[in-house]
Amino acid sequence: MNNTVDIVKKYLNFRRDVNGILLLNKPKGISSNGFLQKLKIIFCAKKAGYIGTLDPLATGMLPICFGKANKFVSYLTNADKRYRVKAFLGQSTNTFDAEGKITSIKPVIFNKNNLEDVLNLFRGEMDQIPPMFSALKYKGIPLYKYANKGINIYRQPRKISIYSLKLINWSANKLELEIHCSKGTYIRVIINDIGEKLGCGAYVQSLHRLSVAHFSEESMIQFDEIKRIVSENISLLESKTIFYKIDQLLLPYEQLRRNIL
Repeated sequence: MNNTVDIVKKYLNFRRDVNGILLLNKPKGISSNGFLQKLKIIFCAKKAGYIGTLDPLATGMLPICFGKANKFVSYLTNADKRYRVKAFLGQSTNTFDAEGKITSIKPVIFNKNNLEDVLNLFRGEMDQIPPMFSALKYKGIPLYKYANKGINIYRQPRKISIYSLKLINWSANKLELEIHCSKGTYIRVIINDIGEKLGCGAYVQSLHRLSVAHFSEESMIQFDEIKRIVSENISLLESKTIFYKIDQLLLPYEQLRRNIL
């Protein structure tokens, strides 16, 4: 990935006006902002932002808004989202996901009826307390920085809605769910709370965002596809005609404006 960015920087060290949305299928292992910075370089964009932070552990739809498309930020931020989540049962972590430290280990003792009863508690509107390990800020400092120092900050509960929660698979200590939820929902918190209600604990093993608003996963672009286009068209970089190819990956601003604004 760095090679692709370095190649573009070598030939195209400038910024241009780019308008549109790239529905990136974010891979695992890099932060949302990390991908934003790399895509700004590849597209030589003056202005770009992303919608809905995905943790490095998470994958899936990350809308990147270029130029005028940043007018859609409010709409997309407030839109509902769909996720596919895989959870590990029998353990809890301080971050509520696989990257955290294990805080408890308990036996997994419940049946299908118990599970269905617990899942039903998480359907509909509810109050959710944001996790300490999050990018939310207190006095200008992200909460996770306080959490890393063992400092707990009071967080105001927030109203969220779980429109649907489907059980996809359950076996032994593995649980897979599909969740359709409102803005601001922390799936990590949902999984942790489900584990608490089941009496065994749980944390997120993997999380994949399927959709944001009306954008479906079929519209997502793989980062490898962007890298492939650049690597196969290096000869077009110096003349800048590479933009005719990579700009086709964007949802056009005018089309989006008619559908959204």
